[in-house]
Amino acid sequence: MTLTRSPSLRRAPRVMRAVALGLALAMPMGSATVLMAPAAAQAKAPDSFADLAERVAPAVVNISASTTVETRNRVLPQLPQGTPFEDLFEEFFNRRGQGQGQQDTPRQRRSNSLGSGFIIDASGIVITNNHVIGDADDIAVILSDGTRLKAEIVGKDAKVDLAVLRVKSDKPLPFVKLGDSEKARIGDWVIAIGNPFGLGTSVSAGIVSARNRNIQSGPYDTYIQTDAAINKGNSGGPLFDMNGDVIGINTAILSPTGGSVGIGFAVPSSLATPIIDQLREFGETRRGWLGVRIQSVDDATAEALNLGRARGALIAGIEDKGPAKPAGLEVGDVIVRFDGKDVKDSRDLPRIVAATPVGKAVQVDIVRKGKEMAKSVTLGRLEDGEKLASLQTPAAPDKPLTRQALGLELSTITDEARRRFNLKEGVKGVLVTRVDPDGKAADKRIQAGEVIVEVGQEAVTSPADVTRRVEALKKEGKKSALLLVANAENVVRFVAVSIE
Repeated sequence: MTLTRSPSLRRAPRVMRAVALGLALAMPMGSATVLMAPAAAQAKAPDSFADLAERVAPAVVNISASTTVETRNRVLPQLPQGTPFEDLFEEFFNRRGQGQGQQDTPRQRRSNSLGSGFIIDASGIVITNNHVIGDADDIAVILSDGTRLKAEIVGKDAKVDLAVLRVKSDKPLPFVKLGDSEKARIGDWVIAIGNPFGLGTSVSAGIVSARNRNIQSGPYDTYIQTDAAINKGNSGGPLFDMNGDVIGINTAILSPTGGSVGIGFAVPSSLATPIIDQLREFGETRRGWLGVRIQSVDDATAEALNLGRARGALIAGIEDKGPAKPAGLEVGDVIVRFDGKDVKDSRDLPRIVAATPVGKAVQVDIVRKGKEMAKSVTLGRLEDGEKLASLQTPAAPDKPLTRQALGLELSTITDEARRRFNLKEGVKGVLVTRVDPDGKAADKRIQAGEVIVEVGQEAVTSPADVTRRVEALKKEGKKSALLLVANAENVVRFVAVSIE
């Protein structure tokens, strides 16, 4: 089964329908308990979607995008003279202007794609997917009555796969409005309208199958999943609620065949709206930037950090030139609240930060060594931060000192070790030279050539430091030692290794 996205959309699958039943009554049935909903609370399908479809369909458009691509003439294979196929090959290629004497010269051809979109402003603002238009140099918006309008790109965002287009018309255009996807519940009815397989305006109905789906397509994944039929060509089209508001932009399907099997994904309007506003105002995105690298917190890490329960986003790295460093945030801090919004897990933080205005001073609530505290951070701009590089730090000693701990053979970092494991100059700490395959560290995928930077949130520079910290953690009653581990490229992560 594959998850796909194309200029004409490819991402849909099959799901079990779950209808919200409201208040349920529990009735014993043998040794089992059956949940039954009162008759008045049972969900009822609409008698028809016709009135809704008739009202919103005129604002749904087809997108035709063309790109000029360069190709080269194929060269006729050099066949031995006298072969029985010599005349056949020569005739075949000469018919296409590719005779033996012709050079392999470049030529241009047009690459076309079809998708969907929708109008959100009578002046001609159209929303679609970024992957629908790609790098097209000729984009046309085709209205439901067949009118074809040339479109210009206002702005686009590859991270969330959105694009804003503008068309000009002699008369006001029909439009729909973006709704609030946060109000959508699992089991709510929705309809999708688009251009599947180039068939023109087509309506399909289904329900919201799930929310906040992470399909590993980008840093801000929080898709609405629906079983409304979405197929190739539906990309960029709207997902409507029963009020006729757009709560999602159809983007992907999960399918073993390339066609709809009942699992489609839409960018929620709550995520899309601020991006659309930025693209309309600035022609580009302006996301907030904190300047940290984060990772998830599991139960073992939460215990090692005295968090009480797994929550928040653990800071595994800080940009030297980012906003977090001067604000006093440190590696090992766990962000549990940002600008008044709870950070339940690490996936929440990038979305919250990105949606916060650049230059805003926000309160960041963290847990540091078991104590909760607040820091004030003035956000930078992500697009600027992506261009910055971290400063490197100096290298370490010459003579190796070795010791074993946690099922690891440990050594100081020498010049020879740096060459052997291709360690960057900025990597410092205690080198792992061997991993016991039956040890607990091996279960956490620690590998030879990685470097232990901290143990229990204290920096270590020698194997003796590691063993000392592990013993101290045991005396404190800890079940795990929280290691900060760097790879050869100096990218770090936290790993909780059992010390029981």
